[in-house]
Amino acid sequence: MFVIAVVLLFPIVITFTNSLMTEQEIGINYGLIGEMNETSLDDTNTFVNLKLLPDLLSLEQYGEILVSGPKFLIMFWNSVFLVVPIIVGQTLVAALAAYAFSKLKFRGRETMFLVYVLTMLMPFQVTLVPNYIMADKLGLLHTANAIILPGIFAAFGVFMLRQFMLYIPYAYIEAAKLDGAGHLRIFCTIIVPMVKPGIAALIVLLFVDYWNMVEQPLIFLDDPFKQPLSVYLATINEDELGVAFAASMLYMTPMLLLFLYAESYFIEGIQLSGIKG
Repeated sequence: MFVIAVVLLFPIVITFTNSLMTEQEIGINYGLIGEMNETSLDDTNTFVNLKLLPDLLSLEQYGEILVSGPKFLIMFWNSVFLVVPIIVGQTLVAALAAYAFSKLKFRGRETMFLVYVLTMLMPFQVTLVPNYIMADKLGLLHTANAIILPGIFAAFGVFMLRQFMLYIPYAYIEAAKLDGAGHLRIFCTIIVPMVKPGIAALIVLLFVDYWNMVEQPLIFLDDPFKQPLSVYLATINEDELGVAFAASMLYMTPMLLLFLYAESYFIEGIQLSGIKG
C-alpha cells in the first residue's frame, strides 16, 4: 500500500515542487519537451531531469497567474458559478427522487427507475446532439444554463442515493407515519440525517466530475471568458512550463481539500451505496 501511495502521489509532488522553480530551472530540466530536434532524438543518452527540490524557490509563476493577468481568476470563478449550482441542484433533486424510488410505492416504479438509469449509461457523445438542439430551441445556447440544467437533472445522483436509502429500514418510516409525520417531515428529519455519508460522497464525486469537464464548455460556450478553469490549461503555451505547473497546482487544490475534508464520509458513502470502481 505504501508503494502504491507513493506512485499515485508522485505526480502531485512533482507538480508542486516544479511550480516553485524558476522558468530557467524548469527549462533546463525539461528542455527536451517541445523542442526536440533530430540531434536530440538520435541521442539516446538524453533524459528529463525530475528534480524533487528546486535550486531556487520562486513564486513568480503564481504571481503571473494570480496578479499579472485576470484570465485565471475569471475562469476560476466561472468554474465556481458552474459547478456549485450543479452540485446543489443535483443533490436536492437526487435526494428527493431517490426517496421516491426507494420508499414510496407506486405503479411502474421499477420500470421508471430502469428507464431513468439507462440515461446514465449513455456516453456524453450520444446525448450531445439532443442537448445542443434543446438548448438552442430554449434559447440557452452559449449561456451557463445550457450546462447547469442538464447537470442538475443527471441520473447518477439518483442512482447512488437510492442504493444508499435501500439500507434504511422501512420500519422507521412506518413509526413516523404513526406519529402523524408526512413525507416531507420524514424526508427532512429521518432520511436526510441517515444518508449524510451518501450525500457527502455524492458531492465529492460531482465536484470532481464537473470541475474537470471540458467537452460541455467547449461546445455550449463560445465566449472564452465564460469558459471554466478546466479549459485554461489547454491555452498555456509550450514555453510556459512554470505557469503550467503553477496553474495545475491551483487547479488541483480545491479537489484535494474537498477530498481530505470529506474523506471518511466519502469512503463510507461509497461502501454503503454498493458502487465499486
